[in-house]
Formats: sequence, C-alpha cells, structure tokens
Amino acid sequence: MNFRVILYVLGGILRLLGLFMVIPLGVAYYYGESLTPFLVSILITLVTGLLLLYYKTEDEWMRKEGIAIVALGWLAAAVFGAIPFMMDGISPLNAVFESMSGFTTTGSTILTDIESHPKSILFWRGMIQWLGGMGIIVLFIAILPKLGVAGRQLFRAEAPGPTEDKLKPRIRETARILWTVYFLISFLMVVSLLLAEVSLYDALNHMFATMACGGFSNYALSVGEFNSPLVEYIITFFTFVAGANFALYYRAIYVDKNLLFKDEEFRFYTFLVLAASGLLTFLLWRDIGTSLPDSFRFAIFQVVTIITSTGFATTDFNLWSQSAKMILIIVMFIGACAGSTGGGIKVVRILILLRHSRVELFKALHPKAIKGVKFNNKKVPEEIVNSIVSFVVIYLLVFLSSSLVLSFLGMDIITSFTASIATLGNIGPGLNVVGPMGSFDPIPALGKVVLIANMWIGRLEVYTVILLFTPEFWKK
Repeated sequence: MNFRVILYVLGGILRLLGLFMVIPLGVAYYYGESLTPFLVSILITLVTGLLLLYYKTEDEWMRKEGIAIVALGWLAAAVFGAIPFMMDGISPLNAVFESMSGFTTTGSTILTDIESHPKSILFWRGMIQWLGGMGIIVLFIAILPKLGVAGRQLFRAEAPGPTEDKLKPRIRETARILWTVYFLISFLMVVSLLLAEVSLYDALNHMFATMACGGFSNYALSVGEFNSPLVEYIITFFTFVAGANFALYYRAIYVDKNLLFKDEEFRFYTFLVLAASGLLTFLLWRDIGTSLPDSFRFAIFQVVTIITSTGFATTDFNLWSQSAKMILIIVMFIGACAGSTGGGIKVVRILILLRHSRVELFKALHPKAIKGVKFNNKKVPEEIVNSIVSFVVIYLLVFLSSSLVLSFLGMDIITSFTASIATLGNIGPGLNVVGPMGSFDPIPALGKVVLIANMWIGRLEVYTVILLFTPEFWKK
C-alpha cells in the first residue's frame, strides 16, 4: 500500500472542498451573517490540503490505492465538511452525522429546529448533497488532469452500480460528461421552481436536494412547507429524472433518442414507480378517505422520493395505514437506477436477481439445459451475477447488524429497522422516532456512529468501505 499516493490525493480533495466553501461564505456575506464559521473552515481545510502536498509522488497507483482513496476521501470530506456545523454550535458527533448525511445524499438529519440555523449553514448543508450526488471523486477526476489509469481506478471504486458506465475512452471525459448533464438538468430545475414562484434561495436548496436524491430541506416541514401541488409535481418529476442513469440520458441525446425506453432498467424503474404509486393511491383513498386526486398526489410524490432515496415529505406518512407504510418500506430496499444519484440496492440488481432466480428454477426442471441471465438482450457474465448475489448478502448483513445494535440501545424494532435501511440506502427518514417530521437526534451516540458508517458504506456500494476492514487489503 503506497500511503504517499493516498495522502497526496486526499490533499487534493481537501483543497477542492476548501474552495467550494467560499460559496456559502458569499451567502453568509449576502445575508449579513457571521463569516467566522466558513473562514475558519476554509482555513483549516485548505491548510490541511496544502500540507499534504508534501507527499507528492509520481508513483504508479494500484487498485488498492484507488479503493482506499475513494473510501477515505469520502470520510475526509464528511469530517472536514462538518467544521461549519461545529462552528454553528452543533456537537462534533452530530456535525459529522449531518455532514456525512449530506455528502452521501442520505438526508437523515439530527437538526430539530432547522429554521433556527443561519441561511449560510443551511445552504452549505444543501450544497454538499449536490456535490456528493454525482460523486466527489468523479468531480475530482473531471477537474484534475493527467490521472489516466489511476482515474479509472477511482471511478470504478465510486461508480454506483454493478459495473462502471464508460462513455468515452478517457475516464476524465466521461466524468466531465456526467457532471455536464447533471449541471444542465439542475439548471432546468431551478428555472422551473422560479417559474412556480419559489424564491431563488429555496429553489437552489431544493434543487441541491432533488438532483442529488438527498432530501435535506431548509424547512422542518420539508416540501410540505410550500403547500403547492405545482411545486410538488415539479420536484416529483426531477426526482424521478435524478433516479435514472445519467449516462443513459447522454446516450439518448447523442446516440439513439429511443434508447431511454429501450433500456430494461429504466422501463422496470418506471413500472415500479407507477405500480407502487397506483397501489398507494388506492390505499390512501380507502384507508384515510382523501380524494383520488390528493391520494395520487401524495402517493406518487412519496413513492418517487423514497425509491430514489431522496426522502422529501409533504405529509407525515408515519400516520398512514400499516399497508401503506409497507409499500414505502419495500421501495426503500429497491432503490434507484445504477448510474443515478440515488441509493439503495439499485433496480438493475433487483432485475438481474429476479431473472437469475427464474433461470435457477428452469434449471431445476431441466438440469442439462444451458441458459443464462440476459439484460438488454446481452448475456450477463456469471461473475457479475455472482457479485450481485454477494453484494445483496453483505448489504442485508450490514442492515441486520446495524438494526440489532440499535435495538440493543433501546430503540423500538420499527425505528431500528427503518433507521438502518434509511441510512444504508441513503434514503433519509424512516418511521416512528426517525419519521419524516422527526429527527435522528434521539438516537444514542453509539447508534449515531453505526448509522454514520451505514451512510458511508451504502453510498460507496458496500465493497469499497468493507474492504478497508479486511486484513488481506493491507497485505502485500
């Protein structure tokens, strides 16, 4: 393991993060708030990043270094990104929780009185979601020249999904394309919200949270604060867009305009959203007695925001019937598409697992048959299927382990289960204590540490973080 390479690249990530802190500093200046939290944060972050220049090296990178840089890079971003929150009077553990929740686009919050915090702090809280949405490392690759093969190692370790989605031969070009598509859709969303008479500050904050599938709102009532069906439908649409594969959008524009609807993952994702929304609409109409239009409005918003792991809320779904809440729990586990900004297991993995199960059933009847799993009319390599099975097993083990720890700490079973999947799937709110109108502040300190680890593990697709804790990883 070449520690000089790791420390040098971490320094570059911190210098980039320090520069981004200038933006909320400008927001603080505009609103006449104290500049100290961000001046101190910028100083500490930039100085640390500059000191790590001492480890500059031209050594070759291996796969191990790439994995370590991605995992430790996200951890470093969360720790240094927590400094503004600490300067605002939030305890160190809670500050790291909020920062990790932001960067990993989880949206689980420990804040109990959101509006009491300075606008600049809430802007930083929203912006770190947007930075983490497409990926800190992908942004780093897009900006830093001459990474070459090393950049591919970083991209592979951070990419959300069973395989990397390479658009161009040079990985830097792929990173730039993804960020360009991300930025353009983000711009369109801000314009849409402004046309719906949302203020620029609120539009930016909710764009950050929507496009990153993050869910942090600058209001305690989340999107419900606007009490506007138009705003809700705009956010629903762009949340759905953010939950699909951004590389697919690029190919649909420049390669084949019909590619979007030819893609089996996108079609299955659309089907899941419509089916869950339709069933939930019926349950809300039947159990709560809301009108069909309002039932559909609440249902499609909540299904889209949960399956994409965004975690916004327009109503307290803690009060819904058990069957309605069960639908939300199911889509929590599914997640968004690979190559999106969403979390969860991912739609493509669920689809391939279902087809793999069907193939195994067929082979039970016809043992001599040669039949493989297909996706988008191509055979899925056996090693990919095996890696998906392993991923889901480890994912469920992490979920069960963290749920068990929370239950040992005195949390009820619903809170324990939904807090675990909400953080591991980077979703945001759970049920009961950690419901949409509550917060994660009542969770004991050890529980918060476990949930911070969940967010970190979930955002980096399990393997990247888990490998750090295996003895083989550090051996020659």
